[in-house]
Amino acid sequence: MTDAEPAESVIRAAGLRVTSARLAVLDALREHPHASADTIFADVDRRAPGTTLQSVYNALSDFGTAGLVRRIQPAGQPMRFEVRIDDNHHHLVCTSCGRVDDVDCVVGEAPCLHPSQTHGFTLTQAEITFWGLCAACAAADADSSSPTHNPTVTEGRS
Repeated sequence: MTDAEPAESVIRAAGLRVTSARLAVLDALREHPHASADTIFADVDRRAPGTTLQSVYNALSDFGTAGLVRRIQPAGQPMRFEVRIDDNHHHLVCTSCGRVDDVDCVVGEAPCLHPSQTHGFTLTQAEITFWGLCAACAAADADSSSPTHNPTVTEGRS
């Protein structure tokens, strides 16, 4: 699926009925990669007022079953949804603000990494999450720990 493909065509091609809720959910997913259901609902509520949170969850479930979205759930965070499903990419997660970005596969094609033992499994993909600080949080962390920044000292006092 590409962003250029009309949402109606994408939904129909997946064998799903086109509804205003599904159209709004797919549009929201395209605009908000790695969005939680609550984030998607807030956007859908703006696009299609009167759509319920349950309708959003139903659409996300239907899209997942139809292979239109990928569900990810970084540890300690709500489930998120993305429409980038055509490759074996991985994710970078900020441990401070929770930002999630895509990163291309580590090595070659799926599953790109191989465990020391497969226990008889036929591997099809690897799901890798890299954890750290995004650039904005790292810069804020560096600013707050610099010797010239001391929020507990007030002007004129030492």
